[in-house]
Amino acid sequence: MARLLIVSNRLPVTVRLAEGTVVVERSTGGLATGMKGPHDRLGGLWIGWPGALDAFPGDGRAEVDRRLADLRLVSVPLTAEEIARYYEGYSNTVLWPLFHYAIARLPQEVRDFDAYEAVNARFAEAVASRYEPGDLVWVHDYQLMLVPQKLRELIPGALIGFFLHIPFPSSEIFRLLPQREQLLAGLLGADLIGFHTAAFMRHFASSVLRLTGASTEVDRIRWHAREVRLGVFPMGIDAAKFSERATSPTVKDLVEAHRAGGEQLLVGIDRLDYTKGIPRRLLAFEALLRHHPELREKVRLVQAAVPSRENVEAYRELREEVDAMVGRIHGEFATPRWSPVHYLYRNLPQDEIVALYRAADAVLVTPLRDGMNLVAKEFVASRPDEDGVLVLSEFAGAAAELSEALFVNPYDIEQTAAAFHRALTMPPDERRTRMEVLRHRVMTYDVHWWARSFVSRLERARQATEPVSGFSPPPVVRAALERAWAAHRLALLLDYDGTLVPFTATPDLAAPDGKLLALLRRLAARPRTEVHIVSGRKQGTLGRWFGSLPIGLHAEHGFWTRPPGGEWRSADVPPSTWREPVLAILRDFAERTPGSLIEEKTAGLAWHYRAAEPEYGAAQAKELSVHLATLLSGVPVEILPGDMVIEIRPQGVHKGRVVSEVLTRAEPDTLLLAMGDDRTDEDLFAALPAGSIAIHVGAAASRAPIRIVDVIAARALLAQLGEER
Repeated sequence: MARLLIVSNRLPVTVRLAEGTVVVERSTGGLATGMKGPHDRLGGLWIGWPGALDAFPGDGRAEVDRRLADLRLVSVPLTAEEIARYYEGYSNTVLWPLFHYAIARLPQEVRDFDAYEAVNARFAEAVASRYEPGDLVWVHDYQLMLVPQKLRELIPGALIGFFLHIPFPSSEIFRLLPQREQLLAGLLGADLIGFHTAAFMRHFASSVLRLTGASTEVDRIRWHAREVRLGVFPMGIDAAKFSERATSPTVKDLVEAHRAGGEQLLVGIDRLDYTKGIPRRLLAFEALLRHHPELREKVRLVQAAVPSRENVEAYRELREEVDAMVGRIHGEFATPRWSPVHYLYRNLPQDEIVALYRAADAVLVTPLRDGMNLVAKEFVASRPDEDGVLVLSEFAGAAAELSEALFVNPYDIEQTAAAFHRALTMPPDERRTRMEVLRHRVMTYDVHWWARSFVSRLERARQATEPVSGFSPPPVVRAALERAWAAHRLALLLDYDGTLVPFTATPDLAAPDGKLLALLRRLAARPRTEVHIVSGRKQGTLGRWFGSLPIGLHAEHGFWTRPPGGEWRSADVPPSTWREPVLAILRDFAERTPGSLIEEKTAGLAWHYRAAEPEYGAAQAKELSVHLATLLSGVPVEILPGDMVIEIRPQGVHKGRVVSEVLTRAEPDTLLLAMGDDRTDEDLFAALPAGSIAIHVGAAASRAPIRIVDVIAARALLAQLGEER
């Protein structure tokens, strides 16, 4: 059975000194609980930061390492500066607010990405140093988003999973990050990326499409040579333990104490974080008391706020704001016999938390944005009496599962206050009906189910770690180069866009750079070698860009041909009576698809939508293809969907014509080497005589037996060919 290497910012333990003795205690958080089973069962390692060890003497640190090793935990030590810049800085001052849509809390200048990247590299190196063939690697959360790709660079064949425990924002929000492409590339180093909800998964796929142009489907992304799987895995809790604890004598005694005053209880338990919506919750409670004076002295809000990130300025400001609001509500509504808010700013023992859940008439989970929010599930699991009401923000990930809760928009204070009132006055039968269904779901899909389902999906993803398109191994590419070097005569037939240059939003921006022109000139000067550019571009464009080079030019997929040192000539094609009706349709689609444009050629037409909004452009392209197929049924033309382009060309005009053009002028012993990246180049490959070399660039399907990754690889191969041996 494969080992599991778990990678998280913090190890699942607390390390401290007690009277000079090292004490290592297991954490009780959701991740620590959820991953304990897989960690134990699969016999792997857990890699992470053990916490600050500055106060430990040298022999104490050695003892910590020994104690951690006994628990199969591996320490990644971090300095105080690294914690300040990587964790408190970039992770929690930049990523955390942005992923939770708190744009106003972003700093004026985004800093500390260098520290974030360096620490992520350290984590990847720590994993790589302990990796054994066949291991599964599971990386967790936003602090380590670069680890998958950095680990992929160190161990190309590793099977890597990543789970994001916070929301993934919409593409419009995510693109605000200066380092957006680096973070996406980091995540796409994984084989499986997990999210709490389908909405977060869609946001991620949309960001990848819009920012990288990578091909995306519902649950997978084609990224370079691999297929990255996406999945929805809503995290659960150790529901059975909460349910069991709720019936313990200690908890029962605490429940009776909470209920002794006879008041109805509204309970909120949160980290003191600006994403949790505590100020707006207090405003809603204040509105409840103002609109329903009959509830005064009969209802009390117990709000526990667990201290969090106290070194971050935004959190210190939040504490002051909450303190002031609690004071104001007391000042307006408190009486000598009654305090409307019981505010607790501290960590609470687990028994006390469960007792509050069990005693509550309603638990208020009203974050402004949350990846999941396990408090909602803890409350449900703690109610074996099947009573109580869950008031839940529609912006919490848990809302996608817990549909029997009372949903609120926490930005709507009046509506939230009305939901509080409904929770307090809900009939007992309705409370129990809702809670019964909630409990069944929470108890069934617990944290152990979550961990098992992710690991199982990761294991099944092993087959997807092979290159999607079967890129050729270096020895195969080298053998093709050896044949080309050894050929008595050589003719190179090279596509342009996507082969020699990357695609651009507007076709005219993809002009050749100086290095490419120098490379083509060097290849053309090679003894007994001809170079031909075979492109869908217009005659005038190729002539302007390459007319001064001693190479062959073939425009509009071979409609126009100019041999090296010769003159342009065109092919004979039937009259294009179809052209004007098709052009009218393309103009209509260009008008209603901002960013798209029409390219008119001598023999054909092309509709480009690379600069259009990606999802809308793709939908419009599908509609256009169907429309054209209906209009041109029986007409001697071809409709060619390409990379963000749809071309319409007469039948018989294709790149395969260029092969016969070149062969009529070539010596019998000439070896042809063709290179291209899209559907139009398949005609070129199909026309090659036996013994030729066909090289496909990119991940799409192709008949070419040799396949390389991208434009960079194509240029590198040609540069090697042009070198003196």
